[in-house]
Amino acid sequence: MALSKGTRLGRFALLPLFFLACIFMAGPVTASIGDQLPEFKECVKICKLENCGPDAAHQTPIPLHRRLLLWTCPAECDYTCQQIITSRRLAAHPPQPVVQFHGKWPFRRVLGMQEPFSVLFSLGNLAAHWYGLRKLVLPRIPSAFTMRPFYERLAKLGFVTWFLSAVFHTRDFRVTEQLDYFAAGASVLYGMYYAAVRLFRWDRQTPDAKRRLRLWTGLCWGLYACHVGYLKLWRWDYTYNTLACVVCGAVQNVLWCTFSWKRYKQTRQSWALWPVGVVVWVLVAMSLELFDFPPLWAALDAHSLWHLGTIPPAVVFYHFLVKDAQDEMARSARLKA
Repeated sequence: MALSKGTRLGRFALLPLFFLACIFMAGPVTASIGDQLPEFKECVKICKLENCGPDAAHQTPIPLHRRLLLWTCPAECDYTCQQIITSRRLAAHPPQPVVQFHGKWPFRRVLGMQEPFSVLFSLGNLAAHWYGLRKLVLPRIPSAFTMRPFYERLAKLGFVTWFLSAVFHTRDFRVTEQLDYFAAGASVLYGMYYAAVRLFRWDRQTPDAKRRLRLWTGLCWGLYACHVGYLKLWRWDYTYNTLACVVCGAVQNVLWCTFSWKRYKQTRQSWALWPVGVVVWVLVAMSLELFDFPPLWAALDAHSLWHLGTIPPAVVFYHFLVKDAQDEMARSARLKA
């Protein structure tokens, strides 16, 4: 039996679940080869003895900008030894492969930032949401359009999410990691939340729509509270966190692809299919996470490229939201005329 185009789009939007399965098969990183190298352990031990503590033979001063980012003497030793061991492995004959330390590649820091390109591209995503709000949503979508407040919250949540991402990639601490993960989870869940509101028109000012919106809002708040509570109070589980985010993302993709096809049948305009293009783009960018590689120039890795890859679709999607709102308002005006 032939599938309708809407059904095929919906199934295509479930591709993130395939990537999730690949991630699960790869397994979570619990230790790194670099951590276990005897030469690395010896390097860190000697460095601390010679540079750290009141009895150290020579205390190397830490520049102010690194101290402001909470670089301590033991952390400096760990970073320096990662660079030394990596350089030795690359200079060996034959060269030895670059290995990870503490679950991360040995990036060369810039101005104290551990992952400079991930910081830069996180700020690029923040700029994309700022552009979407200040240059598109606020000036081009009338305040009478009932979805506008949802789009404003989308942009503001994007500010917070990508700022915390930049902070985490600047300095990887337990607290910065948790804030980054919680913000990312909120962003993905909100994407699913407002997609359902737009598709099912729960933004309308009717008693039934208001009741459904309250129920949907309460459900999403409850899901997020349980998500944070589980990770914070029960167990910090990377596999579960990935599962939760990818499932919400897959549902969001199905909703937007369904809505996109519905709007295209109404308008016969190419802009109505932009969400499908955004889904394809994000899926391709997501695939970078499955093909991890040692960072180019000791700074540019697959994860940072994933962050780079999410900037253009964010801008495109804000343009779609504007087109959709303007077309909806025009249709309503013609019906009232």
